[in-house]
Amino acid sequence: PVFPRILGHEAGGIVESVGEGVTELVPGDHVLPVFTGECKDCAHCKSEESNLCDLLRINVDRGVMIGDGQSRFTISGKPIFHFVGTSTFSEYTVIHVGCLAKINPSAPLDKVCVLSCGISTGLGATLNVAKPKKGSTVAIFGLGAVGLAAMEGAKMAGASRIIGVDLNPAKYEQAKKFGCTDFVNPMDHTKPVQEVLVEMTNGGVDRAVECTGHIDAMIAAFECVHDGWGVAVLVGVPHKEAVFKTSPMNLLNERTLKGTFFGNYKPRTDLPEVVEMYMRKELDVEKFITHSVPFSQINTAFDLMLKGEGLRCVMRMDE
Repeated sequence: PVFPRILGHEAGGIVESVGEGVTELVPGDHVLPVFTGECKDCAHCKSEESNLCDLLRINVDRGVMIGDGQSRFTISGKPIFHFVGTSTFSEYTVIHVGCLAKINPSAPLDKVCVLSCGISTGLGATLNVAKPKKGSTVAIFGLGAVGLAAMEGAKMAGASRIIGVDLNPAKYEQAKKFGCTDFVNPMDHTKPVQEVLVEMTNGGVDRAVECTGHIDAMIAAFECVHDGWGVAVLVGVPHKEAVFKTSPMNLLNERTLKGTFFGNYKPRTDLPEVVEMYMRKELDVEKFITHSVPFSQINTAFDLMLKGEGLRCVMRMDE
């Protein structure tokens, strides 16, 4: 809704300078910009159960800095607007301190940059929200980077069976690297995919994580979990007119439906530890990075994304 603007919201960077009143960061600090912030003062930030900051949560309509309502970018004297508080498709950007997570300076920025959005979102959706028990059965809907990160979380949690659900059969081979044991393509079946999954698992999966944003997949993810203890977590963002329809009996029969935003990670508090998981070799981020191009070839990166040929393409600013 706001143009022209500098897009981009997943990155790693180094603090070049700090504004008046900023005490938490100094020039030279390594940081991950995050599209949803953590002011540390609001009710959400003070709650152990939420990461939805009142001040700094995602806002695609705002194209200016919160403090003074002005943009920090101009061209020929005219403003270029910000995007979700980050605007990372730029060699330099200006970001509210609450949207920057200070990380281990020895972590390679061209690897951990992918933790500033998608990978953390999927990983946290499983580890922090679905919380599968060891030996459980987990279904993942949508096997893009976020879905595969959710799958990685299921593997880390010790799930014994991980079912990938996707319309693209080519996704199965790649998903095996992330722990996928079974693959279901809804197009291969005449009955709804939730019924297929219930039959496959003798009553339903223990946990389901939906990462497509498609309303039918969201409903299927909820309806495929086992009664009595099943938990479904919605990660994907649907279109604004979408409506979730299911029988209330599905809830009364002790199924749980949850939503999550950024994997329930508080950016400044929790992201540094996710980086440490990578540094301790507990989390492999390299397998999410399928391509790398210099910043001048940004359109090549968009082409790869649109064709679905890669998971993450890292753009390097130093070339």
